[in-house]
Amino acid sequence: MELSLGERADALRAVLRELLRQTSPQRRWSSFATDPDARAAVAETTRRLGEQRLLTLSWPAEYGGADGSEWEQTVLREEMWAHFEPRGAQYMGLNWVGPILMKVGTPEQKQRHLPAIAAGRESWCQGFSEPGSGSDLASLSLPATATGTGWRISGQKIWTSYAGLADYCFLAARTARTDNPRAGITIFLIPMTRPGVTVRPIDSMLGEQHLNEVFFDEVQAGPEDVLGEVDHGWTVMKLVLQHERIGIARYARDERVLATLAGHAALDSELARVQYARALVGARVARLLNYRAVALREQGALTDEVASTARIANIRLDQQVAELALDLSGPDALEPGETAAVADRIEDVFRYARSATIASGTIEVQRGLVARAAQRGERHGS
Repeated sequence: MELSLGERADALRAVLRELLRQTSPQRRWSSFATDPDARAAVAETTRRLGEQRLLTLSWPAEYGGADGSEWEQTVLREEMWAHFEPRGAQYMGLNWVGPILMKVGTPEQKQRHLPAIAAGRESWCQGFSEPGSGSDLASLSLPATATGTGWRISGQKIWTSYAGLADYCFLAARTARTDNPRAGITIFLIPMTRPGVTVRPIDSMLGEQHLNEVFFDEVQAGPEDVLGEVDHGWTVMKLVLQHERIGIARYARDERVLATLAGHAALDSELARVQYARALVGARVARLLNYRAVALREQGALTDEVASTARIANIRLDQQVAELALDLSGPDALEPGETAAVADRIEDVFRYARSATIASGTIEVQRGLVARAAQRGERHGS
């Protein structure tokens, strides 16, 4: 594998960093924040990226993309994550909702959503998790009852990131009950403004907007809202999970944090230097595993084993680096900063990393996928 992404990637990074320098907030707020100034800064960043077709570099031009490569999109993910994801709630639409729509959406759905996502005008949340079902997605029970002309949806989703900021929900609902729990699931594309949809924030150490409950009270859905085939939503969900596992370049932010800490006085300690070196090695390993996953996806050969292995490396690194950064910074990390500098955001990094082994499928689920692939004799996408 060629480890350098080349001069074109370097030029793209320079363009992205200059754009972010001009548009990113100067105070230490999260892209989840409801503060009007923060929302305005996120909107300006996404607008500028969208105008230059930088949000969706690898998408086809007909859908608002730039006909770029998977590697250019990887550079974008790395720079956005290293700069604390200034695109805000665009993450899901860009990384997996759009690509899934391209694969299984109707022409009308593609026309309605893809240009809006590419321009940064449309945000999404994911309606998968439910109270009592946890990471076992096949156990979801939120019912969508057939009405003759469509479906009536009533029930609850939980832990829904971006729900308070999203325009649409990528919703998995139970349309039939069979002996096979993976059958009878249907994906609906539901506007968050549709009558009967209610969002209730969940307070947590992660901060505002990270976690929400979403309630559906007699919400009406028609055939035009269905993505893919009725009762065959599990096929769509598997595509989602493959994209989602390598859609977050956590290692890029961790490398930036480690670079910031390189000259810290606390590294005079031999133990601290050993921990730092281990974290640096972990960051390099995570990057290489993610690059392997990207290369295989580009070839159409990405497997669950490879995608989950990359994700496991990402989330373990995230918590390792967060804990090391907090230990090295000590009480200074708890002082509120007035800038968006990495050193002023160590506490944010630590708090957000607490969810890394749970969000988007627990680390136990990822390890199970890798173990089952090993039992079947699947190795490295072959």
